[in-house]
Amino acid sequence: MSSIDRARAWAARDPDPETQAELSALIERAARGDAAASADLDERMGGRLEFGTAGIRGVLAAGPQRMNQLQVREVTAGLAAYLLAEVPDARTRGVVVGHDARRKSRLFAEETAAVLAAAGIAVWLADDHWPTPVTAYAVRALGAAGGVMVTASHNPPEYNGYKVYWGNGAQIIPPIDGGIARAIEAAAAQPIAVTDLAAARAAGLVRSIGADLERDYVAAVLALQVEPTIDRAALPIAYTPLHGVGAALVERVLAAAGFDRVTTEPGQRAPDGAFPTVAFPNPEEKGAMDRVLALAAREGAALVLANDPDADRLAVAIPDAAAASGYRMLTGDQVGVLLADYLLAHAGDGRRLVACSLVSSQMLGFLAAAYGAENKETLTGFKWIANEAMAWTAATGGRFVLGYEEALGYSVGELVADKDGVSAALLFAELAAWNRARGRSIAEHLDELYRRVGLFVTEQVSITLPGADGIATIKRGMAAVRATPPAALGAVAVERVRDLARGDDGLPPSDVLIFALAGGRRVIMRPSGTEPKLKSYYEVRVAVGADEPLAAARARGQAELAALRDAHQAVLRAAMERA
Repeated sequence: MSSIDRARAWAARDPDPETQAELSALIERAARGDAAASADLDERMGGRLEFGTAGIRGVLAAGPQRMNQLQVREVTAGLAAYLLAEVPDARTRGVVVGHDARRKSRLFAEETAAVLAAAGIAVWLADDHWPTPVTAYAVRALGAAGGVMVTASHNPPEYNGYKVYWGNGAQIIPPIDGGIARAIEAAAAQPIAVTDLAAARAAGLVRSIGADLERDYVAAVLALQVEPTIDRAALPIAYTPLHGVGAALVERVLAAAGFDRVTTEPGQRAPDGAFPTVAFPNPEEKGAMDRVLALAAREGAALVLANDPDADRLAVAIPDAAAASGYRMLTGDQVGVLLADYLLAHAGDGRRLVACSLVSSQMLGFLAAAYGAENKETLTGFKWIANEAMAWTAATGGRFVLGYEEALGYSVGELVADKDGVSAALLFAELAAWNRARGRSIAEHLDELYRRVGLFVTEQVSITLPGADGIATIKRGMAAVRATPPAALGAVAVERVRDLARGDDGLPPSDVLIFALAGGRRVIMRPSGTEPKLKSYYEVRVAVGADEPLAAARARGQAELAALRDAHQAVLRAAMERA
């Protein structure tokens, strides 16, 4: 079939008048010989969104390579078929369905519920938008067979997505994801049954959840506190949810814990899928934190906290007179090791585990060793951290203390088997109050860690290549470097190349290359699992002399890091040109 024929077949099945009209107009232009429309159709109809990192994510538009109502129906039909085949009591245990406040999120959540109910599977449907970690929590709290969260996390406004959880409350991993992907392909070739939502509610197949479950989640988050008697009233905090769904629960949790000087950026408090005040609703992106940093300066805040739109990530800024805004952003690694140090210091005896993704700093391993705790590195993606932690806990009876990813994701203890920006906000605020009670700042706490285990200097560089052609170019670039890995980067020898595509170190095969260099330097490169990016991660470790100023150690580390980054980027550019 031609792209036009495939598009006509898709449009005929599309239940959404908006995307149906959009695709019909594109078909008409392509049929008249419009080259741009023809190319657009070829790209949209040339496959379907890959069911990958726990689900799918894409631009809201018509066609199988986009996020839309028909796409959601097909994916849900595949999920339902897989659950019924693999989980004997899936019908009665049901599936939790939550959603954020992005455009069409509520529609997609209701479509998901309607297709699951048509398959005879009970549904726990959130009655309003809420953070992603609440869905992950609800799966285990309700004993559900699985969960779906409609969200595109921190992606731009034109995106939406569909994240899948298994009955253990964690994002799905192989072979489950592959089994669902195959079930989706089979379901897409068949008529899809969709029940009337009101009828399903009347029959008891679809049940609303909301206030009671959120109350239980808030109580469980508050129970994570380790120093609940520390004075919090004197700590001024500035906060933003970046137009996402975090404000209601973060404000509620902080207030209940005694943090009564929290000021939320008013222009970004209300959920708004258009994200009108930010170009890119990711706290890591330039400019995204400008408003809350200005608010912090006006209020004299001692701590700045921010969630991404679905509140599964947490960003932190601390006072710094040398910064133009008066505050400096902490990296995800810095937040992670600070939380790990605080939690390990209060974790008591027995076996304890901290975990992070491979692309996170090696500093966590050094810190864990200093406490006599265990550390595990996993593939990128919190699904790996959560599943590894649960397996370790079951095998050892030990305590999982913290998991984190450098991309601002943190899981405190075993409450949620995914990253959770709500509980992380509470525990970091408590860490700040704990430091203040001891007469030191967060910056001083971090510097003390550097002196204790070494100064780790990191940087990430991303190459963005949109579209199917861009993704293909990224794959060819990875293949070119894999085929001819560098023997040295600049003047530093590469001591070992770890190719995770062939399962090095017993990890599941993944498109990741790791270069271990002399002196503890490290370079990692991988394609993003959710965006058309090739990401490279750089790290050097600098031992700090007993009397050496940290500024001098940082300057040495930054110089080493810049040389490493520039040498690797030159190798990568040459490989991309060859590809």
